[in-house]
Amino acid sequence: MIFRHSTPVVALFIVVLGGCDEEGPNIDVESAIPVRTEPVQRQPIAQYITATSSAQASNSATLTALQSGAYRLQDQPTSEKPYAMGDAVDEGALVVMLENPEFENQVSIESKRLQYTSAQREFEKQKALFDKGGITLREVTDAERMFIDAGYALENARLQLARLEVRAPFTGILVDLPHRSAGEWLEAGAELGQLMDYETLYAEVSLPGDQIDRVMPGQPLRAMPYGRAEADTLTGEVEQVSPVLDAESRMFKVTLRVANTERSLRPGMFLKVELIADSRDSALVIARDVISDRGGNHVVYVVDKGVALERVLELGIGNREAVEVLSGLEVDEDLVVEGFETLRDRSRVKTGQ
Repeated sequence: MIFRHSTPVVALFIVVLGGCDEEGPNIDVESAIPVRTEPVQRQPIAQYITATSSAQASNSATLTALQSGAYRLQDQPTSEKPYAMGDAVDEGALVVMLENPEFENQVSIESKRLQYTSAQREFEKQKALFDKGGITLREVTDAERMFIDAGYALENARLQLARLEVRAPFTGILVDLPHRSAGEWLEAGAELGQLMDYETLYAEVSLPGDQIDRVMPGQPLRAMPYGRAEADTLTGEVEQVSPVLDAESRMFKVTLRVANTERSLRPGMFLKVELIADSRDSALVIARDVISDRGGNHVVYVVDKGVALERVLELGIGNREAVEVLSGLEVDEDLVVEGFETLRDRSRVKTGQ
């Protein structure tokens, strides 16, 4: 009984297996890889020499008392309040007045002014007489000499009194103003404040010696403070380039000027400086991070009809974000910018939004 029933069962199992081999389903063993693409475009690109530096004011001065006297801080013309740190100061503006009556009496400027007026009148009188033949040349010359001497004496008195006035030597910002009490007696040499003009910034950088032939006066640059947004990037140019290398560091010195008309950068800030070493107005440019290194080749992928095609690139100039493509890509090709890490030539892909 057992052997008669087992034979048909075995036969049926064989038939089923045979059917599977002949009529199995068509399974897609390679699923499409999701990627995102962007069209290749022409755009400007620049290559930079990067350095770091500290921003410095292009003009800086310490306001100092040239004569002893009693301290009187003046009012800022716009606010009509005493000058304070952060105030804008025009060139020639009176910031501090020193009062010293004894010194003013010694100068005796009113007396010098009267002497000058008297000598001028006498000279004009003697000159008129000389023109009429009434006096000798020596007499008119003596009158002229006295007039000139009186002018020098008056000008010297004015210069002496000007030592009591502390004025701004240029237009800038008052960045330091030590506290002084009104009427406090100060000796000559006392520091009264610090003025800076930083609408243009000055900076110094040291660059490797192998870059010396790529840097020259007038070369454009970008400057940005660390930790700030790209929008805070300013422009400038190379001012001077040292023709020699430091014997120990093998670096050379470069001085820079950075336009800072809005005063968004402040003296003392740590700057990242990028000197534009080379540039293109229109080039095939792609992001540097979409390029893979495959066997020493620079490789990217483009999508054509759902298939990823491998392209080996020849690269030109570049910077930390982007690079110029000399060959290997064409304008408007769909370049894979996301999902390329696992791709191989002719991988099936599906593009997303």
